[in-house]
Amino acid sequence: MKSFKNTCYALLILLCAAMLGGCRSQKDYLYLADMTDEQGYAVTHRYQPRIQRNDRLKITVSCKNPELAVPFNVTPGALKVTETGKVGSSAEIQSYRVDNDGDINFPVLGKLYIAGLTLTDAEEMIRSRIIDGNYIKDPIVSIEFKNFHYTVLGAAAGNGTYTSDGDQVTILEAIAQAGDLASNADLGKIAVIREEGNTRTVHTVDIRSSDIFNSPAFYLAQNDIVYVRPKRPKSENKANFLQWLTVALSVVTATTSVIWVTKR
Repeated sequence: MKSFKNTCYALLILLCAAMLGGCRSQKDYLYLADMTDEQGYAVTHRYQPRIQRNDRLKITVSCKNPELAVPFNVTPGALKVTETGKVGSSAEIQSYRVDNDGDINFPVLGKLYIAGLTLTDAEEMIRSRIIDGNYIKDPIVSIEFKNFHYTVLGAAAGNGTYTSDGDQVTILEAIAQAGDLASNADLGKIAVIREEGNTRTVHTVDIRSSDIFNSPAFYLAQNDIVYVRPKRPKSENKANFLQWLTVALSVVTATTSVIWVTKR
């Protein structure tokens, strides 16, 4: 009889161990789990987004003689010149759309092919064209994205397309903007789908690891799609939990009953 009781206890212990073994390590649910306090992590690169077709850009040209810059600034309202020499208007400077050929139609200079360039490269190109044409000797060119946006899909709290005021958005910021990840998100398999020229590339990142800082997808590019893969459907998680709970209660109840009967 004592041997039978020991067997029942052993079965109960094995069941508990199996249930605990099914629980994943806490590190599977932590962002940047391998990072430690007081340790430096080098910034290896600074990502610069590149201009793509259908982008909208705000391009401003200014100089020491503000009146010379007026023809290079398209505005819907009356022009005005600030004390610093920047040209503006009563309304915001209109944006330029990059057409399907990768061009913009820029005042005075005509069509300019800028698709694939960084903002810095495009600024320098326009500046050089103005100087080479003897229009302005010392122009200052500033370019900003007017529609830098990205999309978050999958196991995130808020799916949708988000717009950023700047052009330096990290994947962690995108996840935060989307309301964090869902409980069934696979932190090790987050895909960033990126259009580069005529090709779409998929970068897979693991936000549990500090290696994410070195990924080309750490900084998002214009029109990126962040797809958070789910580990499994939520309904399946719930069903598995209920199944485990039912089996566990049945075994515990049966074991307790046997032990109680054997004591009599």
